[in-house]
Formats: sequence, structure tokens, C-alpha cells
Amino acid sequence: MTDPSTKIVQGDLQDQKLGDYQSPLGVTRTQTVAFPGVRTQSGFIFDQVEVSYQTLGTLAPRRDNAILVCHALSGNAHVAGIHPDTRRPGWWDFHVGPGKAIDTDKFFIICANVLGGCDGTTGPMSLRSETGRPYGIDFPSVTIRDMIAVQAKLLDHLGIERLFAVVGGSMGGMQALAWATDFPNRVNVCVPIATCASHNAMQIAFNEIGRRAIITDPNWNGGHYTSGRRPKHGLAVARMVGHVTYLSEYAMTQKFGRAVQAQVNTAEAEAAIFTVESYLHHQGKSFVNRFDPNSYLCLTKALDQFDLSGGSAPEEMLREVTARFLVISFASDWLYPPEQSRELVRRLKRARAAVTYINLETPYGHDSFLIENPEFAGVMRHYLDNEYRAMNFREGGLGI
Repeated sequence: MTDPSTKIVQGDLQDQKLGDYQSPLGVTRTQTVAFPGVRTQSGFIFDQVEVSYQTLGTLAPRRDNAILVCHALSGNAHVAGIHPDTRRPGWWDFHVGPGKAIDTDKFFIICANVLGGCDGTTGPMSLRSETGRPYGIDFPSVTIRDMIAVQAKLLDHLGIERLFAVVGGSMGGMQALAWATDFPNRVNVCVPIATCASHNAMQIAFNEIGRRAIITDPNWNGGHYTSGRRPKHGLAVARMVGHVTYLSEYAMTQKFGRAVQAQVNTAEAEAAIFTVESYLHHQGKSFVNRFDPNSYLCLTKALDQFDLSGGSAPEEMLREVTARFLVISFASDWLYPPEQSRELVRRLKRARAAVTYINLETPYGHDSFLIENPEFAGVMRHYLDNEYRAMNFREGGLGI
């Protein structure tokens, strides 16, 4: 188990005040590319889809060292390094970089903001060509499989036929699983982290509470709100509810307990007697500043509707899978509990997939894959390095 004295840094790095934290990657930037005529599973056809993406490291001459990192609900393309405008580190800077779990000295990393997002890739905030106005609530429903279909176009654009690995946590883990099933000939290794093959009733319920908070905000306006009058209070509440599910009782007790904050002369601060209340208010406010409410609805619906088997028998869907799997769960994760990962592993084993499973005893809840977590980092680094070395050996290469 992680040493309880380990510093707890919960939540997205992008939402943290990290003082003098420095990324070994320095300042990193995203790029944008556009693809015409993208069709979703629902049948909607985009005239054009723009994709914001980041690449780190160097693509090997054999083009066999590419790792696609898929972000979770609140993530984006800026996976690591310091953002040139916000000066914040990327959301996975703890684990992506030189000598880190996903080593940019060895691997070529790609991360793209998902379809339906709000940080450079086409989503509800994007302008619709027919009207010149944002899609807003009229943005078509998208699925996890729509997201990875757009990612596949990005890989084609980059000249990458086959990924060494696809890695992701939470919603990113669902994307990783969909890659292994939908593009079996393009994935060598699949690493789904703290995720599941489909949401259960509790997971859907928490997402619905968040959505209801947004659409009952006085500024909702049927989803056609303006930049000056956004349903920010509803979105903040949705984030607060969601954030509680990302933590564990241990993490909250260690970090806050029943500590009372110093009094501040504002009505909101006076209402927040306990430090944990103030912390949640901060999380809600910082999220509102960087996320779009309609994107929140769009992406949580995609999460709830995801079903890896697609209505088919699981063994039928997994029959063509060729990837080798590392499935990681966390004992203290009550949002995506280990039993869901174990059930996924059982399905994969019944389909005769090569699966390694580890349930880490880190006590920090669902966010355990986002924080500075030596046990998690060690497992990832060891597995990826060994698999890349073995792949090169099988194919007559030099390995790493």
C-alpha cells in the first residue's frame, strides 16, 4: 500500500495550484487538423471535424513506438508539459515525460481532445456551418466509438498504421477498450485503467445528478445559453458531485478531516465552514472556467451509453481481439470498483486474450491514476517496456 505520508494531490493537475512545480518537458503545444465528412454512429455527418492533438517524443524509423493516450471526462489534448498560455502542467504530466511511466525518450505519444469536447476539437461550442452559431444543445449525440473513429483518422494523418499501445483511465479506458475491439489489427497493447465495459446503475445515477444540476440552472435557456450567461452554478455543482466520487474516504479524511477554515468576509465563504466545503467550491469554480456545460452533457451521455459488447455476446465481440492487455484497478475506487475490472478480465480470458491484471492497494480512490503515484507508475513503466522489448524481439527488431 502507498505510504500514508505520501503527499496527496487530488484531481486534474490543470486544477491544482502547484507552486514551483516544473515539467521536464518544458512548454509544449497542441496542434489542430481538420477532417471532412465525418459520420457518427447516429448518422449525423459533419462537414468538417477539427481535432486538437499533442505529440511528444520521436516516432521510431519503424513507426512501432506510438502510444495513444486517451483522456478522461475532464481532460484534453494537453497531456504533458507546461501549457503556453495557462502555464499549467498537462493533466498526466506526473506520468508522461522523460524517464516517466510513459517515457518520451522511448515512445512517441499522441493525445487528442475527443469529439464532443471543448478544448479545440469539434464540440457543442463549435460554430455550425449552416448558421454560423455554436451547435449548443443541438450538437449530435456522440459515442465512445465515434471518438475513436476520429482518432483513427488522426493516426492515418500522422502515418501510423499500428499503435504499440493505447492507454487510458476512466473514459479514456473505455476508448482504449473500444480501440482493441474495433481496430484489432491496429493495437498491440491495451491498458484500460480504472474503467469498465459498461456503466452500472449507480454510475449512470451520479452522471444524471450532474446533468440535472446543469439543466435546472436559471441560465440554462434550453441549452442555448450565451458566453455571458452560462449555467455556471449548475456546472459547478455537477463538478462537485463528480469530484466526490473521484476521491476516497481515506483521502478526504487525510486531507480535510473536520478542519474548519478561517473566516472570510464573503457570503459564500461564510457558508463554507469546513475546509472540505471550500475545497469543493474551488473545484467547481475552476472547472466552470475551462469546461462547457453542453460538452459535459454530451460526454457523460457517451459514458453512460457505452457498452463494450455492443449488444452482442461478449465472447463474440472479443473474438477478433489480438491485443495484449494490462488491466489496472484501485482497491479504494468506489466509482469504478475493482469488481468491474475483474469482470472485464474474466471476459477477456474467456476470449483467450493475453491479460495481466493488477489491483493496486493505493488508498486515494478513482483519482489514483491522476496523482503522483509511484506504485502505479512502476507497474505501467515495467509493463510497457517489457512488452515493447518482447514485440521487437518477436519481430526481429532491436528493442529498447
